[in-house]
Amino acid sequence: MSESKLRVAICGGGIGGLALAVPLSKHKNIQVDVYEAAGRFAEIGAGVMIWARTWRIFELLGLAEDFAKVADSEPDPAVGFNYRRSDVGANGFHWNFVSMPYGCIRFHRAHFLDVFVEHLPPDVAHFGKRLVSYERREDGDISLNFADGTSAECNVLVGCDGIKSVVRGQLLRDKAEAEGRPDLLALIEPRWSGTVAYRGLIPATELPKHETLASPMMYCGQDKHIVAYSISRGHICNVVAFATEPKNEDAEFPGKDQWVTPCTKEEVSKCFAGWESDVGEMLERIDNPTKWAIHRLHRLPFYVANRVALMGDAAHGMCPHLGAGAGQAIEDAFILATVLGVATRSTLDAALEAYEQTRLPVANHVLKSSDESGKMYEFNSSFGEQYETLGPAIKHQWDFLTSSTPEGEAEKVLSIFEGLK
Repeated sequence: MSESKLRVAICGGGIGGLALAVPLSKHKNIQVDVYEAAGRFAEIGAGVMIWARTWRIFELLGLAEDFAKVADSEPDPAVGFNYRRSDVGANGFHWNFVSMPYGCIRFHRAHFLDVFVEHLPPDVAHFGKRLVSYERREDGDISLNFADGTSAECNVLVGCDGIKSVVRGQLLRDKAEAEGRPDLLALIEPRWSGTVAYRGLIPATELPKHETLASPMMYCGQDKHIVAYSISRGHICNVVAFATEPKNEDAEFPGKDQWVTPCTKEEVSKCFAGWESDVGEMLERIDNPTKWAIHRLHRLPFYVANRVALMGDAAHGMCPHLGAGAGQAIEDAFILATVLGVATRSTLDAALEAYEQTRLPVANHVLKSSDESGKMYEFNSSFGEQYETLGPAIKHQWDFLTSSTPEGEAEKVLSIFEGLK
């Protein structure tokens, strides 16, 4: 190990962790180590959506060509979400369409992760390494302690370990003790949104000429909504059906840590009984559905402390109602890689602070907007069922996609860094 290299430890090998590891590994002055608790890289879930903003990051990183090979759709300005009112009997009705800037690009989640894996150099990944704790040494470096009894050292630790992040837990506990801020302890654990999601996959052959195969659909009703779109190049329909009990927002989930459980198709169909016929037809064809308790974080006041940084779901785990979780993690990675790429050990603190100043306000805004959007789809927002104002308000929720550019954000983080170092 060269002492001149900046040693970056990434805890977690999901989309965010690998999106950071790949660009960092291109810098000769940085040693990257990815510590993954599982025995291999793997993603839970079927579909993932990204928007043109994230695609631009892939172009800037030289990854777009490889992602294009596994994409299930082409960017298309005519593509967006069709919204229907579907809980009003056999015949629902269309009430809104939101077109996305250059459309949304859909992937199978495993194929999406594979592209990052293929660009990862050998000897970067370390499997079976579940982080238990870390310690800040007197020289400012960090010691990592793993469940298998091994340890490692780094100059900076990046927590990419998901919504149940061990890194976030220790960071907030240490900060609460050091600064006498017990309020931070309430931010450690994810909170149940009051929503469960039924997920399932349907072969396209079982849904001939169904509207979900032509365009992403949003079927809306009181306290419930369904997102459905095609993946695997149109051969599979990915269905996510949400059911909310508003009174349970921020309550403790009855299943405690059992956030994902199997369920029956009869449970799913019963939950959406009385909805329009296209919905009933679709739900009846889901085999082996799963039931997910949707959790999210409260907005954190900081992402960085003592050369430990949070990103992705560890920093801003959010509801999926804007399809923004993966994109926000990738943008975290892009900005953090940009500033770490020009940092040294002596300027590391300035680099991490610049990352936080750039990403925290944006990601926290998207987290809040994701909550609000779910309420809009289920007619529980301040707009109620006023379609003429609700429709434009929903479209406004995606303004973060075009309010700036990835290049502009990269310039911003570097400018802040120059002012701090």
